[in-house]
Amino acid sequence: MIFLTGSSGFVGSSILNYFKNEDFFVASRGNETKFHGAKIVIHLAGKAHDLKNDINSSEYYEVNTDLTKMVFDAFVESDAKVFVFLSSVKAIADELTEILTENHIPNPITYYGKSKLLAEQYILFNEIPRGKRVYILRPCMIHGPGNRGNLNMLFEFASKGIPWPLGAFENKRSFCSIDNLLFIIQELIEREDIPSGVYNVADDEPISTNELILLIAQSIGKNPKIYKISKWFVRLMARIGDLFYISFNTERLQKLTSTYLVSNSKIKHAMGKPLPLNSRDGLLKTFKAFK
Repeated sequence: MIFLTGSSGFVGSSILNYFKNEDFFVASRGNETKFHGAKIVIHLAGKAHDLKNDINSSEYYEVNTDLTKMVFDAFVESDAKVFVFLSSVKAIADELTEILTENHIPNPITYYGKSKLLAEQYILFNEIPRGKRVYILRPCMIHGPGNRGNLNMLFEFASKGIPWPLGAFENKRSFCSIDNLLFIIQELIEREDIPSGVYNVADDEPISTNELILLIAQSIGKNPKIYKISKWFVRLMARIGDLFYISFNTERLQKLTSTYLVSNSKIKHAMGKPLPLNSRDGLLKTFKAFK
């Protein structure tokens, strides 16, 4: 039996569908430590990024840190054999100047990242009892059919035929297809030869924002429109956005044009298998579902 927290989220509902032939016990709020004899614990429950800036910082620590501690402590005392905790690359870095590996020195900026890191550190500080396996997964941006995140916002913009004005900016970002994440979780819970530890989760190939625009156009059968407007002018408009509190500002520009590369070498080496879906096919699958 698999005990699952956070079942109502995108990853949780995807797990229930992917492992539909398995017996599940879905945790309700306040009952996240009652495993009911489950041998596998998948802990997804958490407070996600606050896009509207209306979440008190204490909520992140109450859910992402304190709740994780409670669930992990219950796992240690239980008969369950496998513990999978979904953390995030944001527990390590919000901005990168090099490829992110599992050995990167943590320096999270947001309350979200800091609360996830504290949960990781608590788990890693404790000794794992003999016969148990513990996995901390750090996925980058997860996407897939049914996930209405940042990629959906980009899709809505590009699918309207509006020219993409940031073509002069060259960047690369790692993404994580839900198919690849589910495949990795399956490998971790079914095999006993993968060592406990921390693993980054990402698709093999990073993709630029300009390439995303091309893939969106391909998914809806339209010709892409990418304009290479002067970087100087774009940055000037972003600064004006800062002054007048409009949606296009330096923070939004940074998110759209920065580079964020995540290595998946450790998990692939541990599994000894390739990921089932390449980056472009996974993104096309996501974009086609948005239609």
